Amino acid sequence: MRISIFGLGYVGAVCAGCLSSRGHEVIGVDISAAKIDLINKGKSPIVEPGLEVLLEKGIHSGLLRGTTDFAAAVRDSEMSFICVGTPSKKNGDLELNYIESVCREIGLVLRDKTERHTVVVRSTVLPGTVKDVVIPILEDCSGKKAGVDFGVAVNPEFLRESTAIKDYDQPPMTVIGQLDTQSGDILEELYRELDAPIIRKDIAVAEMIKYTCNVWHAAKVTFANEIGNIAKAVGVDGREVMDVVCQDKTLNLSQYYMRPGFAFGGSCLPKDVRALTYRASQLDVEHPMLGSIMRSNVAQVQNAFNIIASHDKRKVALLGLSFKAGTDDLRESPLVELAEMLIGKGFDLSIYDSNVEYARVYGANKDYIESKIPHVSSLLNSDLAQVIANSDIIVLGNRDEQFRVLAQQAPEGKRVVDLVGFMAHASSGASEGICW
Repeated sequence: MRISIFGLGYVGAVCAGCLSSRGHEVIGVDISAAKIDLINKGKSPIVEPGLEVLLEKGIHSGLLRGTTDFAAAVRDSEMSFICVGTPSKKNGDLELNYIESVCREIGLVLRDKTERHTVVVRSTVLPGTVKDVVIPILEDCSGKKAGVDFGVAVNPEFLRESTAIKDYDQPPMTVIGQLDTQSGDILEELYRELDAPIIRKDIAVAEMIKYTCNVWHAAKVTFANEIGNIAKAVGVDGREVMDVVCQDKTLNLSQYYMRPGFAFGGSCLPKDVRALTYRASQLDVEHPMLGSIMRSNVAQVQNAFNIIASHDKRKVALLGLSFKAGTDDLRESPLVELAEMLIGKGFDLSIYDSNVEYARVYGANKDYIESKIPHVSSLLNSDLAQVIANSDIIVLGNRDEQFRVLAQQAPEGKRVVDLVGFMAHASSGASEGICW
């Protein structure tokens, strides 16, 4: 393929070397004449093991060249990668001046170009940037329609400094955010030879995936550091602890706890988070991340309440009261907290939970129900159909499979709020998810 790469910093230079080494015709574009001179001499503008070998190979083969002539680069290529920097402003937002400038340059050339051209944003940008910034500039400057007259896509990179060549050749995945199918197709063809899954999503999803990955990495580092600091304070080697923790690929390093949804609860997680953070405070060990976990959990319960209250309906059916399906355990169930908030704000609440209903009569939790939450348990109704019929809003509180059909098709005239993820798609019509 014929590819122009705008911005020959870290990402752009690596992509130029890797793409040209795989037989693609690459034109590197930058406003810095010094960078272009280095590229055309087969020299690397950055320090990255193995990159200079690829750049030199590309120059000698004639598959790679650098230029400051952006117009010629667009005319001579079928795809443009935007790899310019998106540095932070003082307030934490992104500085998009470089992106905006490149989009104007590309758009002006597209005005007179008859061959279809695909613009690919490789720079790291927040969700909504392509829709609200990139596409409007391209359309305004070109006088053409994105997704019709020219293609637009997002292709986030997952390159680590010092291992970028290996990361390019052996990626964990290739994410393509496409505005139109043709743009996704051409990118998929570009990466087909790589041994990695190709994941095609909407543009905003791809933008969010990149940020989520980076913030997750930062969160993991912070988590491990805080655990390590507490471990050291109690005379334990935190490296030894985390080494064992990371050997568990079933729960600790898995998808199990990584699904957006409602707050956590039960007899273990809340108690143990509080206990460890209390001990850290006793030891004068700073733990801002761990210390915020319970506050975040409470905020998610409030978030669910706010969604219910926003619909201006008073009759609410809460399906599920235990903290997860298949148990009657109500200890620190966030659904009990939600029920108490609804009761306190005067909602007409009915609750259905077959496991808790059994426990109220026979189970080991009978005393807990009668003594701790009689005001909540009195609202339990064993007739699911009646609970639904008497409500305006149906809240799916745990993953009891009998509730799934309600998320897929809301009963006529009723609103469904899904806290657990039964909905196959994002909020639409009469159904709404807590995080989707």
